[in-house]
Amino acid sequence: MNKHKNNSETSIHNPESEKFITIDDQSIELDKEGFLRNLSDWNHGIAKNIAINEHINLSAAHWEIIDLLRTFYKQHQLSPASRALVSLVKRELGANKGKSAYLMKLFRGSPAKTANKIAGLPKPDNCL
Repeated sequence: MNKHKNNSETSIHNPESEKFITIDDQSIELDKEGFLRNLSDWNHGIAKNIAINEHINLSAAHWEIIDLLRTFYKQHQLSPASRALVSLVKRELGANKGKSAYLMKLFRGSPAKTANKIAGLPKPDNCL
């Protein structure tokens, strides 16, 4: 059983300056870059929807990083930027996963920015 599976209907729409994720007729507000405005709105269905919008099909490897980020944020109230994310993953998940190349394969572009967005966390400082 996959605890991260969500079969609800979802969509993202962006009428000019407004951006929302709609799940089961509930609109969730996003900022202009697609980060949640209200962090408490996050759930697995929203994560899956944001990932689809980022052209990412979430796997167990993605969820491992997402869960690690959410735990880190809960403890420190901080979204780790690139170097801090690599260090965190290396420390918690091992040297093979704690590499920029590994994270870039999973989250493309800026892994810290994309992973935190999917995890429903604020944009890390120092991320463009």
